[in-house]
Amino acid sequence: MTNGSRLLGELIDALRCLPGVGAKSAQRMAFQLLERERQGGLRLAAALESAMRDVGNCTRCRNFSETPVCSLCASPSRDAQVLCIVESPSDLAAIEGATGYRGQYFVLLGRLSPLDGLGPDELGLPLLVERLGEGDVAEMIIATNPTVEGEATAHYIGQLAKAAGIRATRLAHGVPLGGELEFVDRGTLAHAFGSRQSVG
Repeated sequence: MTNGSRLLGELIDALRCLPGVGAKSAQRMAFQLLERERQGGLRLAAALESAMRDVGNCTRCRNFSETPVCSLCASPSRDAQVLCIVESPSDLAAIEGATGYRGQYFVLLGRLSPLDGLGPDELGLPLLVERLGEGDVAEMIIATNPTVEGEATAHYIGQLAKAAGIRATRLAHGVPLGGELEFVDRGTLAHAFGSRQSVG
């Protein structure tokens, strides 16, 4: 992209690494920062540099953390008997923001996908088995996404829980609250129909 400035071109190219940001969006962001938000841009640059340098993964749950053990794992107010398995830190954030869940987490940082080179070791499952062996966990909530890989991952983790003598539960999937059946996609409706529960 020709714009007369090498540094501006590098900024636009750098912004394109973000998901969903194409050439036009990156250009708009760069122009906004340079025209109206130079202080915000400098703050963004400093925060990016610090985060890229100092944020790693918690040694216990694998969530993002700048300390060896994250604040969720270190908190004495969290219930160590309930462990929620999620695919990503964004899934953890969604659960924290939308529910009253007070247990602990384990972040897979992906899902089983042999084609992408993601096996049990890459998902930290040996660390999970070690954690289950500590004897604190009584229930494991498997909150992987309802994709083919997510379901395969859930099945695999369910087997690990069974081998450790731990009760494993799976998040319910199906018709969204407030949704109308005629607008629900076929796969979701079929899954909800097959997973129906008794009432009363």
